[in-house]
Amino acid sequence: MTDQVNRPKGVTSVALIAHDNKKADLIAWVEKNSVKLNKCTVYATGTTGKLIAEKTGVDVRRCHSGPLGGDQQIGALISEGKVDLLIFFWDPLEPMPHDPDIKALLRLATLWNVPSACNSATADFLVNSNLFEEFLPQRPDFDSYLNRDVPNK
Repeated sequence: MTDQVNRPKGVTSVALIAHDNKKADLIAWVEKNSVKLNKCTVYATGTTGKLIAEKTGVDVRRCHSGPLGGDQQIGALISEGKVDLLIFFWDPLEPMPHDPDIKALLRLATLWNVPSACNSATADFLVNSNLFEEFLPQRPDFDSYLNRDVPNK
């Protein structure tokens, strides 16, 4: 793992996503944690971001709606090192037509060592941890992967 250089301590960017049946839960969670979130750059997928901004006053940088590519946009931000924390309230009882995108997003968060929460209990643990203020992302070093020998047939 490698440190990001010249970066302030603490979580500075958060991505927020919620499936339709979980949007009210996420909005309530954001309201409860708005003081901390207002100190961060907040990204969100389309409708979720619109509702959060309208109902909580938190400034949100909106991506597309999840099914229209927003999950992939958040994934790209993660791979670029622009997201420190992912809060994704997903609905385990509803199949989603964009499940492959969701799986890819969660894979990227894991790959790039981004702390993630899929429910309010875990999200509360993350934002109320001492590490929220002290966090320094540890980005994996993929040099050995990038420099591997690839068969050339």
